[in-house]
Amino acid sequence: MAAKGAAKGTLNAKNLEALGAARLAELLIALCEGNNASKRLLRLALAEHKGPLEMARELRKRLASIARSGSLLDDHQRDELLRELERQRLAICGPIAAHDADLAVDLLWEVLELSGGLIERCDARDAELRDWFHQASAALGQVALAARGKPQNLADQVYAAVVSNSYGQFDPIVRDLAPALGPEGLAHLRLRLDILRQRSTSSTAATTKPDWVVRLAMLDMADALGDAESYLEEYRDHNPEALMVPAIAAEVAERLTKAGRAEEALTLLQAADPALRQRCAGAGEWCDARLDALEALGRSDEAQAQRWEFALLKLSSRHLRDYLKRLPAFEDMPAEEKALDLVAEHDDLEEALWFLLHWPEPHRAARLVLAAPQPLNGDRYFLLAPLAELLEQRHPLAATVCLRAMIDFTLKVKRPKRYPHAARHLETCHRLAAAINDWGELTDHRSYMAQLRRDHGRKYGFWGEVPKMIIPEAEARAEAVDKGVGKTVQEVRGLRGFVVADGEAGSVQPGLW
Repeated sequence: MAAKGAAKGTLNAKNLEALGAARLAELLIALCEGNNASKRLLRLALAEHKGPLEMARELRKRLASIARSGSLLDDHQRDELLRELERQRLAICGPIAAHDADLAVDLLWEVLELSGGLIERCDARDAELRDWFHQASAALGQVALAARGKPQNLADQVYAAVVSNSYGQFDPIVRDLAPALGPEGLAHLRLRLDILRQRSTSSTAATTKPDWVVRLAMLDMADALGDAESYLEEYRDHNPEALMVPAIAAEVAERLTKAGRAEEALTLLQAADPALRQRCAGAGEWCDARLDALEALGRSDEAQAQRWEFALLKLSSRHLRDYLKRLPAFEDMPAEEKALDLVAEHDDLEEALWFLLHWPEPHRAARLVLAAPQPLNGDRYFLLAPLAELLEQRHPLAATVCLRAMIDFTLKVKRPKRYPHAARHLETCHRLAAAINDWGELTDHRSYMAQLRRDHGRKYGFWGEVPKMIIPEAEARAEAVDKGVGKTVQEVRGLRGFVVADGEAGSVQPGLW
């Protein structure tokens, strides 16, 4: 009986239905007192009950209210507004779009027109709000496909969005609306953007707003039409210097190769700045574009040579794997061994360790760690933590070197937020010590613990995180000097970390450990 009673008291839809409509209505009214968000949600539900047109009227009233408001929004208010906007988007793309796609398109444009003002009322760097408007733009593109509006009118709306794209909220608008615009709408949009470009000729700077606004839109339209020539012309005729940047040259070359113009793609790539090809972030994209062009021309041997060279120059595991899988049977293993040996000889130790971590190749990584000419940078926890985990089982000494580097860095530069991690690393060192028979030139675990006590005994936040079980009682009774006064103190174990009993006065107080 008790179980049945408990089930009836559980808060779920079935039990609430038993209360009846009248009682539920009373409860909803009571819950909405002082809660404007809940009131708006109920109004929208009532409007939905009356039909899509009533929902549209209710949404327009709310959108107008949001547009009129100019107060700044904190994070909580922003999150609440995003939830409300998402409910509105679902209502527009759902019942309203099913009833009248043209009406849904108009409402989504009204939502998007709020973007600039809302971003200004929040942090202009707020990516979450901007990302939501990108989602709304994608939704508009889908709904617009079912609408009956004229392509030229839609192009005019897209143009207005493009020229008001102050915060990047309309970055994907041309891509999203291109299918709905079709050739006629895209041609009209191109015409309007050409006129805008001509009007901005008084400013010769390549980075003026009208210029980059037009360029991004033109590039998106070229992609929508699959027009590689227009994509090339946009840079060649209006910003040729950009083609010297490897990443941009790669973008254009990829499109030329897909259009059957691989020779032109290679020429374009070769013209990119050689120095930038070696050091900039776009080097990988440049290499991939060249590989695609070479393969398209049937020059597979050159492509393989390119993969090998780039894999070892930039320590790219992806390019090395691509190289190996194209080798004949029984040639891949010797090539892999040779490549990994060369990786281990790379000038950049951290890059080499990163490569060996993700290959994975623990044996060579362990040798690199133990032979490192300088102490490892303990701030590189994103490298050393997973590397230590990789090395633990078969290479406990090398794993200990990685763990100690992170511990030492954390304590020397006083990073309290990392103390729990450092304590966990110390516990792992304690566990690994039992598996190490030859410490070589590395200080053994007992001596390392004594060194930590000596150098960082007053970092109570750290020692409070260290599990007591890993510290022998004999070590806990070590003598120390409290505050430099010269008094001998006896350490005793406390509830967290350690406290110190004064040898002369017999009192217990914090001190060196």
